[in-house]
Parts: sequence; C-alpha cells; structure tokens
Amino acid sequence: MKYILLMNTMRAGESIPSWPKSDLQNHIAFMINIDKELRASGELVFEEGLSFPDQAKLVRAGDNGTPITDDVFPQNKEFLAGFWIVDVKTPDRAYEIAARISAAPGPGGAPLNFPLEVRPIPGGPPPEML
Repeated sequence: MKYILLMNTMRAGESIPSWPKSDLQNHIAFMINIDKELRASGELVFEEGLSFPDQAKLVRAGDNGTPITDDVFPQNKEFLAGFWIVDVKTPDRAYEIAARISAAPGPGGAPLNFPLEVRPIPGGPPPEML
C-alpha cells in the first residue's frame, strides 16, 4: 500500500537557514540518508522538498476561468515543507518511517520531533462511490 508522509514544519516567516551552518548541513545529510535507505529498500516511490510559502500562491478560477491568485499563508501558520510517497506492506511501517523522519536533527543535533501526517493513497475512489 502506498502512503504519503506530509512534513509540516516551522511557521511561515521562520526559516531553517537561520540555523548554524553545521546544523543545517547535518539536517540535510540526515534527510538525504533516509532517502537513500528508502530507495535501497525499495520503499521510496517519490519524495520532494517544497519552496518556502513566500513563493506559493493559492489559485482559484475566476468567472471566466482566468486564474486568480492570493498569498497562501499568514505568518503564524505552519506550512508543508516536503513529502515522501512510500510503498510499504503495513501502516505500521509507514508510521515507523514517519517517526524516523520526525526525529531529524535540529540546532545542536537535538531531534526536532515535528509532526508528519501519514495518509494512505488508495489509488482511486472507494468502490462504493463508483
């Protein structure tokens, strides 16, 4: 079963680059290592980090279908920083992976323990909706 692991992180307006350079490098190395391990195990389908909210827009269709854009996040809201799509045998394995990612090192090497949302990817609508 496929799962998406959604990594929400610091509040908009805050940024990892304010960390000491060595802490930032350790954090990135940790994430790269997890990705390598998940690729090697065959569990990683896709992963990607996302840009900061100041580069994001909320888009909706106007009356004639023309895109209307607005800024996405107020400064006090956490934002989606990245995601992993994994293909694992059990939900518990998806939770184990999410917990490991959650413990990524932050300033001074202390685990960040940030929350990840884990959602199954069913591959289509539920049969009762067809």
